[in-house]
Amino acid sequence: MSYYYSGCAEHYEPHFLDACFLCRKPLGFNTDIFMYRGNTPFCSKDCRQEQIEIDDAKEKSWKRSASSSIRKSEQSKNSTTTTTTPDKPVRTGTVAVA
Repeated sequence: MSYYYSGCAEHYEPHFLDACFLCRKPLGFNTDIFMYRGNTPFCSKDCRQEQIEIDDAKEKSWKRSASSSIRKSEQSKNSTTTTTTPDKPVRTGTVAVA
């Protein structure tokens, strides 16, 4: 495992490319690293695909809950407003001028 200097003399942190983000398997120096969303490393296409599916499920769940809360707020707005009945129709006629 390699370390990098983080700014403090006593403080060294592991490099972000040292292990797979999902399974924490160490990533070798001479192996393929599969990246996702910028700087998230994975040891294989399978780990990366699993994370993509996890993120998609979270996003769909978030969108569902967001749209549900929007509908609830719209329903509460509609239930608090008073509705008026339409006015009686006004009868119009032609007036004969003599």
